[in-house]
Amino acid sequence: MRKRSRRGDEEAEINITPMLDIVFIMLIFFIVTTSFVKEIGVDVNRPANAPPKEKKMSEVIAIRITALGQIEVQGRNVDIRAVRANVESALASKPDASVVVISHRDADAGLLVRVIDQARVAGATAVSLAAEAT
Repeated sequence: MRKRSRRGDEEAEINITPMLDIVFIMLIFFIVTTSFVKEIGVDVNRPANAPPKEKKMSEVIAIRITALGQIEVQGRNVDIRAVRANVESALASKPDASVVVISHRDADAGLLVRVIDQARVAGATAVSLAAEAT
């Protein structure tokens, strides 16, 4: 009877050390292989709690995007390729002006991003977004 109880004690013993080794190796593997890539996005300045400063229309370069995808810079219809040149010429005459992109609710978001990019490439430091009143 002594032999049976002794054998039972040996079989009931579980060594978890190899399992812990495997778990830690897998953890290290997943940490090392995870890529930490910063996603590219558009920087948007959020409004502050302070009331906004009123700017005269002469200090603003207005770019309007219609629901059909037409782009208007200062009231003139232009192509997406001409946005940069128009903003550069407007900034040459008014260097402190800020650019306001007024987009219709149904306008293409990709076109909106391209217009903002063209305005920033043209040298505009302050690019704001506005929604068209319906």
